[in-house]
Amino acid sequence: MTPILRICHLYPEMMNIYGDRGNIITLAQRCRWRGWDVEVSGISVGETIEPDYYDLYFMGGGQDREQMLVCEDLRSKKAQAIHQAVELKACFLTICGGYQLFGKYFITYTGEELPGIEVFDAWTVGGEKRFIGNVVAQAITTDGTTRTLVGFENHSGRTYLGPGSAPLARVKVGYGNNGEDGFEGCRYGNAFGTYLHGSLLPKNPWLADELILLALKRRYKLEELPPLDDTLELLAQRAAVRRSRMRRKR
Repeated sequence: MTPILRICHLYPEMMNIYGDRGNIITLAQRCRWRGWDVEVSGISVGETIEPDYYDLYFMGGGQDREQMLVCEDLRSKKAQAIHQAVELKACFLTICGGYQLFGKYFITYTGEELPGIEVFDAWTVGGEKRFIGNVVAQAITTDGTTRTLVGFENHSGRTYLGPGSAPLARVKVGYGNNGEDGFEGCRYGNAFGTYLHGSLLPKNPWLADELILLALKRRYKLEELPPLDDTLELLAQRAAVRRSRMRRKR
């Protein structure tokens, strides 16, 4: 059976800054290069989710205003279905504002509390300083391999992880979750959260493929993906690493 990757893009009009939509393009293209079909559905305010229909869910970042607008809808219309999808081993990628709202809560710099949907054992507190710049980190993949992760962060929230979520990576250059503990992002099951924009996946093809494999293996029993030629993607990643290290030296 030829795989079909069904992607649920949450709040595409409201939670999409710093090129986050490029992650959807990357996931879809890497499937099409393998001869597989892709279906992308934008799900926004007021709409509900069928938890077993989608294989991969994506939610990008937004300003505090957009987060406030989607917060109540996420909790009242979608949280139960999202938790069901997590337990059914669907895959999730949440970035910046999406990452924060999948945690327990986000207290903005002005003191407003936005309750999250508690997929991640994590919480966020707004700070005065913005963390801006390129990030280089080392991530541990599902098979235990260490891989380079690069991206661009721009956030004032400080996210802290509880024992129920593991960090996605350890920061080598940049700030990461909070500029204190050296962690970047988090993971619970097949759900991933990160502060990395940029877009994230074009420069990290290994992560794109890990998400695709996790998303499809429960329905199609895949154990590995057909390889692709990632020469250009890896050149872009190495260039990002060089720029980040030069910036740190300056």
